[in-house]
Amino acid sequence: MDFNLNGRSAIITGASQGLGRAIAEAYVRAGASVLLAARSAELLNEVACELALLATQPGQQVDAMRCDVTDPDDCAALVRKASELFGNVTILVNNAGVYGPMGLIEDVDWDHWVQAITINLFGTVLMCRAVIPLMRTCGYGKIINLSGGGATAPLPRISAYAASKAAVVRLTETFAEELKDARVDVNAIAPGALNTRLLDEVIAAGPEKVGAQFYARSLKQQQEGGTPLEKGASLAVFLGSAASDGITGRLISAVWDRWAELPDHRDELAGSDIYTLRRIVPKDRGITW
Repeated sequence: MDFNLNGRSAIITGASQGLGRAIAEAYVRAGASVLLAARSAELLNEVACELALLATQPGQQVDAMRCDVTDPDDCAALVRKASELFGNVTILVNNAGVYGPMGLIEDVDWDHWVQAITINLFGTVLMCRAVIPLMRTCGYGKIINLSGGGATAPLPRISAYAASKAAVVRLTETFAEELKDARVDVNAIAPGALNTRLLDEVIAAGPEKVGAQFYARSLKQQQEGGTPLEKGASLAVFLGSAASDGITGRLISAVWDRWAELPDHRDELAGSDIYTLRRIVPKDRGITW
């Protein structure tokens, strides 16, 4: 479906490659002005130049700024630049992320493990902290956090990624509650099994680090092509558009959920725990003990 982002502005982190780049391109094609952010300035600027050629709406802008999302000063500077460029910030897409170390928890490098939590979780929090005051002032906004398979199922030997992505989902639910009165929707995306540099890292690590089963599944994914990046990018466009207004605090799968139909079920969704993380108790499975 064609969800219009004309007149909207977005910050997209981790935008120099993979899913972040795909989201950035989808946003530009949908009419949004975008400020792209990543740690690699050279690659980021190349992407910005390429995407600027796709901007066709009056006043539409494409710009880029190097940013380390683990640095509070960088995050604040990024939001300031977006505010100067666009006047306000309608959408924040928190895409920057890493897998982190692979292996048994007693074997992996501890500093590397902490770094993954810092990028995936703290980076998301810092960007939210920086942009939320602007959205509160405007009385409107969209925050879209990237989660993954580690959020809803155990991911042995990639524990930093799994723990951080599960935390991002609960953070999403929590911020959604904090920001309801400000009309700021906060949601998380599960984009599916993507063939990106993260998959390359899993295969390079080998079965001895990631486990034979996960390694075999990753090889199969690589051979079959994985989930198209466009699926996650299309969901990100929907969640950044007016069509998704009032849908908040949800983890939505780009692959399995019929998300384009959610506006038809807005009230029912708001009164339920659908697409949220919840503890399963015996009665949920028909057990009485």
